[in-house]
Amino acid sequence: MQQDRDTLQDKHTARVPPRNLEAPPPIGRSMRHTVFRRRMTEEFGEIRADTLTRDFVLASLGHRTADQALDAGMEPKQVWFALCEALEVPPERR
Repeated sequence: MQQDRDTLQDKHTARVPPRNLEAPPPIGRSMRHTVFRRRMTEEFGEIRADTLTRDFVLASLGHRTADQALDAGMEPKQVWFALCEALEVPPERR
């Protein structure tokens, strides 16, 4: 009986499911602007995401902010990965 309880408990506490993020697009595929904005909000929170995209200048984006890079036609996926690298977002959340 104790073994059945342990097995049942293991099933319910095995692990927490991953965050509800859309899988990153495969190499060579683009990322939609809406997916970029959603990931920014999920990773950094709404206010910080807005501040980062508006004010945080990255050398890897040609000394531009994320908003400036996107406005200049840079792919959202490239901007996302540049921000993740600069802000040390763990690889599993990129």
